[in-house]
Amino acid sequence: MTQRSLFDEKAETLRIYLQETLQGNKSQLEHATKIFSETLSIGNTIFWCGNGGSASESSHLATELVGRFKENRISLPSVSLNADTTAITCIANDFGYDEIYARQLQGLSKPGDLLLVLSTSGKSQNILRALEQAKISKVQTIALLGKGGGPAMEMADIAIVVPGFETARIQEVHLLIGHTLCELAETFLGF
Repeated sequence: MTQRSLFDEKAETLRIYLQETLQGNKSQLEHATKIFSETLSIGNTIFWCGNGGSASESSHLATELVGRFKENRISLPSVSLNADTTAITCIANDFGYDEIYARQLQGLSKPGDLLLVLSTSGKSQNILRALEQAKISKVQTIALLGKGGGPAMEMADIAIVVPGFETARIQEVHLLIGHTLCELAETFLGF
């Protein structure tokens, strides 16, 4: 396979994943956009978390709000729960790895905040525990998922499932959705 044909194949797979995600999750995407923007408009915080590549995307997307996405504007309250290695290692050591996000959410969140989890499988125990803690803390939840959604699909207030099984393409669609939420929030907030 040539370099060109490999790029063409990946682009076509991504196009299909994105098209099917948009068609199959229309109402969920509309609801997610509304909750995401309204959370920021009342001064509440958006928390993010994921594992591996999804952790990287969580940190990236959190900074789109704290820094800027498209417009120079005020900083918006957004925290990546996987960014603080001291907190993660302390909690993992004292309470177990499954608690690394739930414990932070318990201490940092308030009712009306929003937790956005990214998980290609929807099966990671630390993600599931974060979703459980969000319910206890009265934090709304959005889950960006793939591979059928896993248990997280039923636990999240809004589940957006990329209908595919190729991890890299799922993550690329998650990033596009995250960027779109940030852009729409800036527009909603008048920036």
